[in-house]
Amino acid sequence: MIEIDGSYGEGGGQILRTAVALSAIIKEDVTIKNIRRNRQKEGLKPQHLKSIETIAMMCDADIKGLFPGSTLIYFSPSEIKGVKANISIGTAGSIPLLIQFIMPIAAYSPERTSLRIAGGTDVAWSPSIDYMKEVTLKALSKMGCRASIRLIERGYYPKGGGAVEIEIAPSRIKGVDFKGEKNEIYGISHCSNLPEHVAKRQADSAKKVLEENGMEAHISSKAENYLSTGSGITLWSGLIGSVNIGKKGLPSEKVGSQAAQMLLDELLSKEAVDTHLADQLIPYMGLAGSGSFTTRKLTPHCLTNIHVTEQFLDVHFKITKINGLTEISVE
Repeated sequence: MIEIDGSYGEGGGQILRTAVALSAIIKEDVTIKNIRRNRQKEGLKPQHLKSIETIAMMCDADIKGLFPGSTLIYFSPSEIKGVKANISIGTAGSIPLLIQFIMPIAAYSPERTSLRIAGGTDVAWSPSIDYMKEVTLKALSKMGCRASIRLIERGYYPKGGGAVEIEIAPSRIKGVDFKGEKNEIYGISHCSNLPEHVAKRQADSAKKVLEENGMEAHISSKAENYLSTGSGITLWSGLIGSVNIGKKGLPSEKVGSQAAQMLLDELLSKEAVDTHLADQLIPYMGLAGSGSFTTRKLTPHCLTNIHVTEQFLDVHFKITKINGLTEISVE
């Protein structure tokens, strides 16, 4: 059995997601203590409970300590299987984070997994659903992962109500040496239950910032009337993306320009993958036993994933500074 200290590094939900996923894949029991100890409200939140319940369904796991606020769980997996189910995270719990949780496990199933997930598609402290589709899935497809995401309805904080369908086919994960590439810039600006000009102003301000820096961008804007009210914008260029979510009191122009500046910071560094994608790739590289990428900086999430992945798999990650970038490779 493997024991993981959930207070390591950034001490958030990332440790939980990575540890449980790798436990299911290698069929090794795991005990995770001090869960989210470094957060203002420690322990499991409802979205973590739903995520672990979904994983347990996918591998017939035995779990102890699964209740709100729990800081210690025991997870004992069995055989991974493909599932077809409707999952409701509740309110605006992040759908992208649940997808991040289940994707590596579903890739190792002998059957296809099909899920319809209800919750939040565009919420703070999480990748957006557009980022997952346009950046994360594109990177993972290069590593052999076969999956597709279909957005049905957007969900914002606090009401949620978003819906997404995801299909993941059995896949053979392989290592990839990611290289920086020059790609066109695309984006989606959106809003719900707000005037149409909100989405357009977000898009226009993002375009303006990018054009002032000599970059052309193709950004669509769309206004809908979903259950929840909110706005956001996702920009991407190859394996580099940025997300910004609208909030009360923040002008639409600021939402768009901030997203553009975040993208610029990444693009101008000439990295292979952005700082948010970097941490998502670590478990897959560990499972493949090979691969490398460069990124602008090493985040606490990335360091945490490296630490946890090395506890489960017989791999070691090498971190090297090259021309102002950080290169991460599997030795």
